[in-house]
Amino acid sequence: MTDPVVTDNPEPRRFEIMLGPRLLGHARYVDNGGRRIIVHTEIDPAHEGHGYASALVRAALDDARSHETLIVPLCPFVARRFERHPDYADLVDTDLLARMASRS
Repeated sequence: MTDPVVTDNPEPRRFEIMLGPRLLGHARYVDNGGRRIIVHTEIDPAHEGHGYASALVRAALDDARSHETLIVPLCPFVARRFERHPDYADLVDTDLLARMASRS
């Protein structure tokens, strides 16, 4: 079986995870002010529970790290990734998150 492949598709502003020709899911983002705001992650329900969302988000975060881009995790799944994997904590724009929290 082939491994899934994650690519950045900048036109719709999303990372996509593919297994052969099949789109398994995506993570939508908005780039703003040198930050990448990840707003939603979605995996086709037929493919949930196989670790594809984790692979997708890991690739998106690794891409951000390679481009020295801070992440604003508005997507709950991505936010949980940071909680469970503190080795990615340096990517979070904690200042912006704190400012956003103080406004709510």
